[in-house]
This record gives sequence, C-alpha cells and structure tokens, in this order.
Amino acid sequence: MSASRWPIIPLLLYLFSSATSSPVSISTSAPPLPSQISPPSPLSTMLPSLLSPSLSVTPPIPSLSRNNAELTEKDWCSLTISPSTLVVRFGDPVTANCSLLGARMGFLFLGWTVPMKAPESTHHHFLVWSVDRMTEWGIKPTCWVASDQTGQCELKLPLVVFKPPDNVSISFVNHTGPMLEGCQYTLQCIVQDVAPVEKLTVTFYKGETKLAPLQSINTNTTPVTEIFTLKITPTKEDDGVLYWCEAMLELGPAGPRHPPVVRSQKLTATVLYGPQIICPTKLQVRQGERLSCEVKGNPKPSVTWFRDGQVFALPNHSSRQHDGHYTVSAKGLGQKNFTVEVEVIPDSGTAKSCNRLFLLAILLLQTIIWQ
Repeated sequence: MSASRWPIIPLLLYLFSSATSSPVSISTSAPPLPSQISPPSPLSTMLPSLLSPSLSVTPPIPSLSRNNAELTEKDWCSLTISPSTLVVRFGDPVTANCSLLGARMGFLFLGWTVPMKAPESTHHHFLVWSVDRMTEWGIKPTCWVASDQTGQCELKLPLVVFKPPDNVSISFVNHTGPMLEGCQYTLQCIVQDVAPVEKLTVTFYKGETKLAPLQSINTNTTPVTEIFTLKITPTKEDDGVLYWCEAMLELGPAGPRHPPVVRSQKLTATVLYGPQIICPTKLQVRQGERLSCEVKGNPKPSVTWFRDGQVFALPNHSSRQHDGHYTVSAKGLGQKNFTVEVEVIPDSGTAKSCNRLFLLAILLLQTIIWQ
C-alpha cells in the first residue's frame, strides 16, 4: 500500500463518527380533530375481504347486559287476564279479556288458544274471548303473545264449569224396614249428574246434627253420579229421628255468592229396642192416686204387676193397704223385671176437707140448739 493513501483513512473515520453521534430529529403531527376525520375510502372497506383467512377480523357481536335480559324476559310478557279465575255454570255465557302490559319488545301478535270460538290474533294490546253458551267441559283457555325477539309467552285462564246435581236421595244399603238397636247399618247418599265432582261436599244429618262431611276423590270434570256412604249404629234414642243428606258445590271465592246446594228427602228411622222400665226403687204415691211406672220399648211392651208372686190388678185409687213390695214385668223385644217398694202417704188435702166439714157440722148443730 502506498503512503499517499494513509491520510484518507483518518478522514473517513472522522466522518463516520460524526455521522453516528449527531442527533436525529423526529417530528409527529397532532391527531386530527373529529371534524377533520375523513370517511373511510373504498379501498379500506375492501381490505378485510382481501386479507388472507389467517388475518381476517370477526365483526363485534352486540351483547345484552344482564339487566336488559331480565327486563326482556319479564316485562315484554306482562300478560294479565280479567277475571283471573272464571267459574261458570254449564250453558251460561263467558267473557274474558287478555291484556299486554309493560314493555313490549318486538311485539307482534296477541291471541287466544281455546276450542270454543277463539278470536283471531291481533296487533292490539288486548283481546276479548267471549261465547254465548258454555257447552264444553274441562277446557283450558290460554292467552299468548308473540315477539320477534324473545319468542312466545302464554298465560292460562283457570276455568271451572259446574253443574248442580239433578237429584239427591238417601236410603239404606241392602236394608228396608225397622232397625235393631246396637246393630250396624249403612246409609247411602246418591248424587246424580253433578260436575265437577271433586268440588262436591256431601254431609249426612241426623235431625239438625251434622254426622260427617264427605268428599270424592274422583277428578272427572264431566257430570257423574256419585254415591257416598256412612255407617251408623242406632240406639233407642234414635227411634223416630230423621236422616237426610245435603250436596254442596264448593267453588271458591270466584264462584257464586251462595254455593249450589241440593238436599235429599228425609228418612224416618224406626229403631226396635227392648223394654225400658223408668221407676224409682221406692215409689211414694198419695192416697187416692194410681200406682204406675213408666215403661218404654219398641214394639210397645206389655206390663204386668205382681205382688207376693201373684198378678196384681192395679186399683184406680190407692190406699194404705196397698203399701208393700211389687214386681213390674215388661215384655216386648225381650223381657225385663223390676222390683219396687210402694208407700201410700195420706193426702193432706183430704184431711183438711174433712176437718172443714166437721167444723161446719158443729156450727150447724149449735145454731139448731140455740133456736
């Protein structure tokens, strides 16, 4: 290498070092104001479609906050039916109004699903269902609302169609005629063509005393004939009482103010029982009165008095000679004997009468003597 080239090397080194050590100035412009932002160019809108699949960008999906979701689920389906519960007699007219309240997000139609004269769906916020005569059993009317955002919502109308019984009767099961005291018998109450039977309460009565309220487990909504039974064991006190039954449809607060009630005929009970002697062990009678003890029984018993083992004919007027012990024998549905001690006491009224007559006789005698 020639000596003339060496001075150039220091010069090159000097220039290189000065170039790297000198500062570099970078300036950035301020961001444009909103009014200065230009609309996207057609090219920029076409870029996503020109990107490769690995570089494609998924557009954002609008999200629904939890509060908004709850509002949608609850408020857009704010259906109400008036009346809220319907109780109607078979053959009577029916009217119910369904209304949509609150927010109505995406509301499309309001309608009724019912087998009897369902009205056409409507864009209005209320719809009335009405029939002139209810002639169906067990139907379940449903009001619904449809939305293009949240689908369909529905509300059922509780509907009870009732019919009072055609007839109610009472009788004994497999028995006619009189009953025997202490034996068990079965009463039956027959309720004909009633609906709904699950709402029916049947009550048996003895006179004005309630014996037992009974209900059916039958859930049939159409008219049926139902038989209710009650076991009884009559006593002698039940002879001559009246048995009867009552059928009542308990339809709740939405039903008639006075529940439908149908009563049976009254059945007179005849109870056969043995003799009953009602008498104290020591019988006191006033002189001149008749000896007697009360005897009951069905059939009516025959009564015989005995004294000293002999049949004794009761006198119409007692005297002191009738004091003593007697046996009262009653025969009917069986026989019963009863021993009684009789005491005849003087009649104070008779003694006073004799005394007055005696005094009157003395006064009369004295008047004659004085004359």
